[in-house]
Amino acid sequence: MHSRQEQLDALREECLRCSQCPLSAQRRQVVFGVGPADARVLFIGEGPGEYEDLYGEPFVGAAGRLLDKMMAAIDLDRRTNAYIANIVKCRPPHNRDPLPVEQDRCLPWLRQQFGILQPEIVVCLGRIAACRIIKPDLRITREHGRYFRKGGVIMTAMFHPAAILRNPSDKPAAFEDFLRLQETILRHCPSVYEHLDP
Repeated sequence: MHSRQEQLDALREECLRCSQCPLSAQRRQVVFGVGPADARVLFIGEGPGEYEDLYGEPFVGAAGRLLDKMMAAIDLDRRTNAYIANIVKCRPPHNRDPLPVEQDRCLPWLRQQFGILQPEIVVCLGRIAACRIIKPDLRITREHGRYFRKGGVIMTAMFHPAAILRNPSDKPAAFEDFLRLQETILRHCPSVYEHLDP
């Protein structure tokens, strides 16, 4: 029986060789995901941008720094207790939205990650992830911070960090969503915070 980490490592190696859609032809790197294999909280974005393509890790540009700050405010960290992945693993040209066919080809990787991680809480960052994972007609402006239960997993949608950078007036609402996420974690899976010093 392989450990979760071993399963993730094997899946990553397989994913790095993927050429299922045209995005694979122009990528620098596959952006598989980052975080500990025992993470109970999974963040899902839409796809890599320029910096992610360069460094091979999701959310490492300005939007990533904002995400890290908001996560840190509720004691989440991509190195210790949260996992971050995307709907597509390769950068769409000029950071455009990933096309439905690209999402379709790439989603099996995310499904396998999900199957290995078995998270208790899923946070969809932005419209594309929320519509693909939670429900097709989700309106991020109206339904951000609402909670849904799907297949026994607690799910919520939040503003994408890049959208917050474009519209700073959304930052207070986004921060409220993160505070609500902390309450939800404490209520449903407090073990997320076990690594913290008392």
